[in-house]
Amino acid sequence: MTLLSSMPDDQQIVSCTRSWVEAFVVGLNLCPFAKKELVNDRVRFVVTEADKEEDLLKALAQELDLLSTDNAIETTILIHPAVLQKFEDYNQFLSLTDALIAEMDFEGVFQVASFHPDYQFGGTQSEDAENYTNRSPYPILHILREESLELAIAHHSAIDQIPVRNIALMNEMGSERLKEMLGETGPSTS
Repeated sequence: MTLLSSMPDDQQIVSCTRSWVEAFVVGLNLCPFAKKELVNDRVRFVVTEADKEEDLLKALAQELDLLSTDNAIETTILIHPAVLQKFEDYNQFLSLTDALIAEMDFEGVFQVASFHPDYQFGGTQSEDAENYTNRSPYPILHILREESLELAIAHHSAIDQIPVRNIALMNEMGSERLKEMLGETGPSTS
């Protein structure tokens, strides 16, 4: 049996990811800018069937092109369940996303935020609760419009406190509860 044949279908993957965004990102207010775009249906959730890094880069390039021509889409969550399951590989791949953005002349236009089921910040242990600020049910490349991000930041009074607040919240909740929550929104094991 191949990996893809044992995976949920795209609709289930999107549903799972959207539930995570609603419960974690918006529900815990990890990103104070996310709710507005989610409510206004300006978040594009897309699953790529890429199973190689080269194919993921192609899918990312397509999404960057789409965002550059369609202002009705504020942000894209590119879900890639069949490639970069190991966080170390994923983390190394992020330099390729930056290179692609530069190659496509989108520096200063778009940036990629990173989310992964095994996300781990430098200087932390794998099970540290603060890692859950960037843990997701599947590996994700989240494409953001820099202009929109800068505008949102300019209208937020305590932008530098967001990561501090998020880390404190994650530590208060504890990794066991966060693991349960992620499991509740994450892929079904059945």
